[in-house]
Amino acid sequence: MRHTVDYYFAPQSPWTYLGHARFAAIAQAAGATVRVLPVDLGQVFPVSGGLPLPKRAPQRQAYRLVELQRFSAHLNAPLNLHPRYFPVSGDDAARLIIAVDLRDGTEAAMRLTGAILAACWAQERNIADDKTLAELLAEQGLDPARLEQSHRQDVQERYERDTQAAIEAGVFGAPTYVVDGEMFWGQDRLDFVERVLRG
Repeated sequence: MRHTVDYYFAPQSPWTYLGHARFAAIAQAAGATVRVLPVDLGQVFPVSGGLPLPKRAPQRQAYRLVELQRFSAHLNAPLNLHPRYFPVSGDDAARLIIAVDLRDGTEAAMRLTGAILAACWAQERNIADDKTLAELLAEQGLDPARLEQSHRQDVQERYERDTQAAIEAGVFGAPTYVVDGEMFWGQDRLDFVERVLRG
């Protein structure tokens, strides 16, 4: 049975960064179909009860840093706990991923997503800057026209639809993997995702 995974994420999420390469490998090994769905957490949080990072309780913010460091070491994934460009808006990066997905397909969108996440969390690059996004397109061998196309209405409408679909699916954080209707929240749930995909 070929499974489908709805991959809801935010391109500025450190947890998405930590899980992305592993998820991509798991999905590919299982022959799963991935739907690449960057979403606007600014729209999701008010519905789901989530809070932006600066508004969370100090003890939650502190523990987040501990866990990021733990997982970075465990996964051997370089990560700056306090990147130069964070907090940062993920909207432009999300729209660029969608533009690539629409015109170049899932594999290209997944590659670009990984590059954007690494740019933010490992390379001290500003993913809200058009120059950085253009560089990332070039580094992935993708058409530079995608940047202009990312500002088109069809891309914005897809971003809004995917965000609404996330809300309707019960998504409340990133990354969230929905496998044939079953939801798994967080990169630390990838073992369960893998079991279902292999099932």
